[in-house]
Order: sequence, then C-alpha cells, then structure tokens
Amino acid sequence: MTDPNLLLLAAGWALYGLLHSLLAAPRCKDWMARRMPGLRPWYRLAYNAFALLSALPLLWLIAIGDGPMLIQWTGAWHWPARVIALIGGVGLLISFGAYDLVEFIGLRQWRAGAAANVHDEGEFRIGFCNRYVRHPWYFFSLLILWTQDMNAALLISAVAITIYLVIGSRLEEHKLIAAHGATYRRYMARVPGLFPVPWKHLTAAEAAELTRR
Repeated sequence: MTDPNLLLLAAGWALYGLLHSLLAAPRCKDWMARRMPGLRPWYRLAYNAFALLSALPLLWLIAIGDGPMLIQWTGAWHWPARVIALIGGVGLLISFGAYDLVEFIGLRQWRAGAAANVHDEGEFRIGFCNRYVRHPWYFFSLLILWTQDMNAALLISAVAITIYLVIGSRLEEHKLIAAHGATYRRYMARVPGLFPVPWKHLTAAEAAELTRR
C-alpha cells in the first residue's frame, strides 16, 4: 500500500467515526423524527446498514495493503496472544445475552411502526460480563483487535477503531445517563468502563438490586 492510500485510510476512519457519532446523537434522531416521522421505524435498521456499507471501502483498503508486519506475535508471545483473542471471542458471545439484539438491530422498532422510538437505549440490564466492565463488547473487541499481526494499514485501523470505541463509549454513556439517571450513575461508580479492575465489580445480588431500582 502506498502512502496516499494510508492517508486515505486514516481519513476514511476519521470520517466514519464522525458520521456514525453524529447519526447516533440524540439531536440528530430528534431532528429526523420531527422532519420525517415516517422514517422513525426504519432509523435503527438504516443506521446499521449504513455502518456496514460505509465500512466496505475501508476494508478494501486494508485488504489491498501490503508492506512488512509492524506488529507480530511470534515466539513466546504467539500462544498467549491466541489465548487472549480466544477469550475475547468467547466473551463477546457470552455478553450478547445481556442485550436485546432484536432492538439493537432495529427489528423491534421496525415492527412497532408509527409507535417506534428513535431513542433506543432500551431497558437497563446488567448481564454477567456487565458486572465487571460497563462496555464488554468494546473490551472484548479490543482484546481480539490488539492480538493480531499488523502491517501499516492494520495498525492505522486498530488505532482508529480504538479511538472510536473510547470516544463512542463516552457519548453512549451520556445517553444512558439521560435514560436511566441516578441508577446508571451508581452503576458507573461501581463498575469500570472499558477495562476490568479486579476490585471493582458487582456481585449477582448487587446487580439484581441495582436493576430493580
């Protein structure tokens, strides 16, 4: 991959993060609901479709990338990296159970029709993984991401995705605080955001009590 393509890839990731953050913002959703109320049931589905389609050019730039590997998990680091990546994959599968995937995809809003709400923070739940980290999808994705061998294109993408997840988690929490108020603030005080801390977590009983509130 030539230097212009690397610059294009970096700019593409920046634009990707900016557009997706803007489209997920409450103000954008409210504006759309006022101006085009008929599109409310389709917003989440369209958002996810746009997320997938807009990533394709970036994935193509990564696929055509060449050049030497800048990060390689070899020798004594090979198997620890593979184990960590496996933990990330298993953790993602386990953490899916704490989320309403039908709502996450947008099918529930689509089925609701005119009654659909574009603000889709949903019911407050604390799954097993959420007792140890507030954003388990992001955490496990980072484990998988940073245990791969990387050339320049992959390294740029890894840095861009990491920045996007860090910023995105902050923006997401503003919406969750607005939706769940003091309950979510208490949750934030007990559980770390992106990376687990051994002495900061909730027991199953504490998580159940917090969700009841």
